[in-house]
Amino acid sequence: IKIMLFSSQAVSTLARRAANVSGKRSFASLGSYEHYGQNVFTGSVADEYLQKHGADGSVLSDPSWTKNNADIVAAAVLDWAVDRGANTFCHWFQPLAASGVRHGLTGQVQNMMMEFDRKTNDIKFDFKGKDLIKGETDGSSYPNGGLRATHTAGGYLAIDTSSPIFLRGDTIFIPSAFVSYYGAALDEKTPLLRSNEALNKEGTRLMKALGYEFDGDIYASIGLEQEMFLIPRDQYYRRPDIQLTGRTIMGKNAPRGQEMCDHYMAPLSTATAALACMQDIQEECWKIGIPLKTRHREVAPNQFEFAPLFGLNTTQVDQNIMVMQIIEEVAAKHDLAALLQEKPFNDINGSGKHNNWSIWTESGANLLDPNSINKASGNDASFGIIMAAIIGAVDEHGDLLRMSIASPGNDFRLGACEAPPAIVSTYIGEDMTSYLESFKSGTIGAYEPGSKTIDLGSKSVLPFEVPAQDRNRTSPFPYGGGRFEFRAVGSAQNVSMVNTVLNTITAEKFGAFADAIEAGADPQTVAKEALEKHWKVIFNGDNYDEENQKELTERGVWRIDSGVEAIHTLVSDKNTALFETMGVMKPDECAAREIILHDHYSGTVEMEALTMIDMINQNVIPSVKSAGVGPLADLEAAVPVLKNAVAAIHAAETSHAKAELARVLRLETMIDIRATCDAAEEVVPADLWTLATYKELLFLDQHTVSDSLLDDHYEE
Repeated sequence: IKIMLFSSQAVSTLARRAANVSGKRSFASLGSYEHYGQNVFTGSVADEYLQKHGADGSVLSDPSWTKNNADIVAAAVLDWAVDRGANTFCHWFQPLAASGVRHGLTGQVQNMMMEFDRKTNDIKFDFKGKDLIKGETDGSSYPNGGLRATHTAGGYLAIDTSSPIFLRGDTIFIPSAFVSYYGAALDEKTPLLRSNEALNKEGTRLMKALGYEFDGDIYASIGLEQEMFLIPRDQYYRRPDIQLTGRTIMGKNAPRGQEMCDHYMAPLSTATAALACMQDIQEECWKIGIPLKTRHREVAPNQFEFAPLFGLNTTQVDQNIMVMQIIEEVAAKHDLAALLQEKPFNDINGSGKHNNWSIWTESGANLLDPNSINKASGNDASFGIIMAAIIGAVDEHGDLLRMSIASPGNDFRLGACEAPPAIVSTYIGEDMTSYLESFKSGTIGAYEPGSKTIDLGSKSVLPFEVPAQDRNRTSPFPYGGGRFEFRAVGSAQNVSMVNTVLNTITAEKFGAFADAIEAGADPQTVAKEALEKHWKVIFNGDNYDEENQKELTERGVWRIDSGVEAIHTLVSDKNTALFETMGVMKPDECAAREIILHDHYSGTVEMEALTMIDMINQNVIPSVKSAGVGPLADLEAAVPVLKNAVAAIHAAETSHAKAELARVLRLETMIDIRATCDAAEEVVPADLWTLATYKELLFLDQHTVSDSLLDDHYEE
């Protein structure tokens, strides 16, 4: 690959920063970052434009602006958009079953903010409040699971005021909910918004029952770590499977993998396109107010990670979706292909999206931080009671947590000693376990997180303190100090369902605790009884160890190895009642999602199987014939096996049955056929093998041909 060290965008950014250095440098100057957030309509940006129309930024803090001040806000948005070079708008929404197949995971129809006078042929800008706050589109071709039909195809869009409008290129994007004519959720966002209401309502009740009253709402804050692979784009074009399905469905391992752990957090090399690509991704994100603060290499070759700051869950989900789109688009400009699928390559780590989740009051108290919530509430038992409720929620509804991460890509990732297994336990550390054991036994007091001192025995490094608890990377849901980290989430997912489940199950337990306390029960007794009932879900050991997995299974902790069966739990009586009671989803919305997720799974597998047939016929068999070596008869016999399996999926009567057959095809039949294809690759000479190999796909550092301009960059 011929590359330059920095793209033109990165060069212009560096030039701006260099321009600030005239004579004596201004220390800690932020002048070169003035463009941060200029393309998102919030904060000082919104305030400036709203003031021109007789309002200010505070208007946006009350959702009723959509009824009382819509025209004022629309006028300000139009002025801002035109000043930033935009002339188009869209309502930006999140259709179901987009993971791994829909670019950007979103839907939109882009309309110019203009009026055309047919008599005079004049044009003028035209964007009113009614255009901003709602829209209508044809909902007939989006996955719906029976929630609508072609003769009732209306899809209606309403602005989500919790997530700011932003601008990219010539278009402003209006985050929106997407529902049917009858109000049924056709998107990922609507149930999340409803779950936020449930968490606020029940959380506020529980806090009041514990003596803590405050101004404002309770809300969930999340931070999403995004992992991905960057591979050479010319080699990407030599892999139909990666192009069409996002992963390699065949491919012999390279002689080198991740055995030496040499890629993890290694320097980001200027000799490949990866660093310049990541810099440009950050630049794109900063413009629209996405604080993509952290970047580093991950464990597998060509695997990388970004991480932003925490924020309101709806905003963070929207931003993560845009991050994923930007990653794919910017990578192409650097002659790279970005792979967001959970398991693109065999026998090396796949990619996740760790969902760091906490609960806050608008007055600034973190319910998952013992010092913060105990001080705010004036009640030393508050933290222990909250933890008891969440532990109970995880134990009782571990099936829903497993369902929320049941994506096709996670089939190959969960439990592979790179991600937690499909057994939903929680790690809280020995320090907190000891505290909750005492709490359970009736000893009530404040939890004081411990720490320890590490002394390296060198005067050059002074002794320093670290938390008393280590990290447990094998747990699906570990407590990490002020937050829980849902580590099993897949990298390609829209995490709305993940956070809908977290909010809903927590709200239900908060509500149950509040009910008991309001009825006269002692708060500590309520928490104590919950801990006794649900203690089995706490596990601080190695979740990768098979003996430990057996122990957890015998305890009765939720274990659902099949993603297909995990999806099916969405329609159990327990779970439909939960979602309906909490006002998050009606039974028909749950049933629709089960159908959609199963169809998404079987559809994904069908694409993979058909691609495998093409690759065997068009690549592998011709290479074997040209070389005169390899398992030709086995390859020829594999094709009808795949065709028959696909036909059987089509013949199945229900979405669940189709998905069950698809899982067998994917995890049994196709794995066996892959072994045959990989055996052929092993013996066919390299010059006769037409598919890009793992060696060519996975080692940018070893395969990049640097441009001579790289050397010029370092000249004095």
